[in-house]
Amino acid sequence: MPDQADPPYRQPLLHDLVSTIAAPTSALSGGDGQIRHTGAQGLFHADRRALSLVRLLVDGKEPEPVSAAVDGAARTRFVSLPRWLGDDGPDPTVRVDRTRTVTPGGMSETIEISSVAARPVTAEVSVELGCDLAPIERVKDGMPGSALPAEIAGGGRLSWHADGITVDVHGPDAHARPGRTATLTWPVTLAPRQRVTLSWSVRVTDPAAVMAAPSGTAEWTDPGVEAADHRLVRLLARSLDDLRSLRLTEADAPPGHTFIGAGVPWYLTLFGRDSLWTARMMLPLGTALAEGTLLTLARRQGVKVDKRTGEAPGKIMHELRRGLFVLGETELPAAYYGTIDATLLWINLLHDAWRWGMPEDRVAALLPALEAALGWLADHADPDGDGFIEYIDEDGRGLANQGWKDSGDAMRFHDGRQADPPIALAEVQGYAYEAALNGAALLDAFGRPGASRWRDYAADMAERFRARFWVDGPHGRHPALALDAAKRPVDSLTSNIGHLLGTGMLTDAETDAIAALLVSPGMAGGYGLRTMSADDRAFNPLSYHCGSIWTHDTAIVIDALARAGRGRESALLARSLLDAAEMFDSRLPELYGGDDRGAAPRPVPYPAACRPQAWSAAAAVCLVRAALGVEPDVPSGRVTFKPLPGAPFGPLTVCGLRIAGAAVDVTVSEDGEVRVTGLPSGLNVETA
Repeated sequence: MPDQADPPYRQPLLHDLVSTIAAPTSALSGGDGQIRHTGAQGLFHADRRALSLVRLLVDGKEPEPVSAAVDGAARTRFVSLPRWLGDDGPDPTVRVDRTRTVTPGGMSETIEISSVAARPVTAEVSVELGCDLAPIERVKDGMPGSALPAEIAGGGRLSWHADGITVDVHGPDAHARPGRTATLTWPVTLAPRQRVTLSWSVRVTDPAAVMAAPSGTAEWTDPGVEAADHRLVRLLARSLDDLRSLRLTEADAPPGHTFIGAGVPWYLTLFGRDSLWTARMMLPLGTALAEGTLLTLARRQGVKVDKRTGEAPGKIMHELRRGLFVLGETELPAAYYGTIDATLLWINLLHDAWRWGMPEDRVAALLPALEAALGWLADHADPDGDGFIEYIDEDGRGLANQGWKDSGDAMRFHDGRQADPPIALAEVQGYAYEAALNGAALLDAFGRPGASRWRDYAADMAERFRARFWVDGPHGRHPALALDAAKRPVDSLTSNIGHLLGTGMLTDAETDAIAALLVSPGMAGGYGLRTMSADDRAFNPLSYHCGSIWTHDTAIVIDALARAGRGRESALLARSLLDAAEMFDSRLPELYGGDDRGAAPRPVPYPAACRPQAWSAAAAVCLVRAALGVEPDVPSGRVTFKPLPGAPFGPLTVCGLRIAGAAVDVTVSEDGEVRVTGLPSGLNVETA
């Protein structure tokens, strides 16, 4: 058999890189702190790689790395040893402490050289720099960049210019040398027990950038959490720090239009689905982030039918980029609407934010966008009129799959065959059911017409779904992943069906059947919820969507199980996710391998997973909400608490939950007793 030719380029791996972030800027390096001309390493700003090389040398050699320590999302400290310097003997006497700090639009480093050697030490310290200004999609495709020549700007300054972007570097007291590999150089002499600190910084100016850092502090205040299971406390603290580093706004947006960028490095921009789910997960910490996300997406809500961009009246967009985003054979316009679920998720977020206490005048201001979104559901979401929401890439250059499992091979039958579009996804029908009822509730509450139509729509959807989606197979009876072009059920067992829980569309018996399957060995035998059962033919523990474990997906199902009253199953998955978090240093990645626990003593990283990633970080808040079982209905004057049975995290206290704008403290004892203080007057507590 002839050798199979390798593709010319492959997506670079991310799992072992160290990331330092202050959106829309991020630095990715090796564990030694060096940024090399390889893979996904670089300093990125607003969809461009500003620096492709940042290499620290001492006497022209790389010091040997010792440690890398994260000090918050925006600062990392690296320690290394130039072991040829200093005293002879086994103990190092000269060390280098390098602290990297990323700020929006820039990065700085301090380099501290210290010596405890008996004799003076003389060395030359230099930083090699390279710039290619490669578009992020070229980096993601694994394509090499072309180094640009640096220019001398005087006084230890270097600069690069291309495509209207300027990259300025300043090294005080350094000798600057231009070229395609530019350098900053400092001579250093250290007396015994002396230390010298050097510094340099870089600033990126890109007038065409569509993303910017929002002003002010985060839209939430970190709660105080005490739990017997300290893993939850560690995960929440690091996750909230990461989420602060991912805050973004559009460069030309009014104040308050803040959202969370999807993930580092590929998706540090506005993603409808990701940003909406993140804001929904974060509601226990306040409604300001939800409001900013809703406003941002309403501002770009579709107004016309455009097959090239996927736009339609009332539709919520999928993705916003600096320009045309070309990835392999996919060519996405800068503003791309190829998503089947973001519009429904927008409706559901508005409704949930209202129930958590978003001020009524601010909800009312978004009602025209709500009515437009419902108009999309009525007029454009079901092009063949069969009563189900479906998608197809009519342009041929966009995303072939347009649900959250959007890889090209995600839609698989139990026997491994791929399903042909148009595709009607199971969870999207659940989102539509929920959006119809939630939209009706908002229309009624604010005196708008049309609510009865949407209640009828929801009732009909539940019956249609029950008749067409449920299948009998080797797993038992369960909803199919989707319907294909021929309206055949795509009969694999997947995590998608977990998103149906808590929508209200299922009977108790249906909920029981789904809950049992979700915690079966084929689905929950790893460190979380697999995207596809290990018993399906297409299962691969390192497949992007056919066997891996996604953090957000597991968290959504944990919360949905809890809200559906299936606390045992919810707690089982919650403990599994915390096991994974501990093994990822409390920074859960976008996804990881779905290997069985018996075969892998720790989760296997998915090598191209983003980390940090928005909805993976927000999963920590989902765990807290599920543990408390908190379900507010501020307009109706009540807040319900239904804690997970058996207190899977032990006694739990959360100080600073935000309900109706007030800071609320909640304690759940080991026996499930709930104590609540700080609720605004007019809100009553109900426990179950």
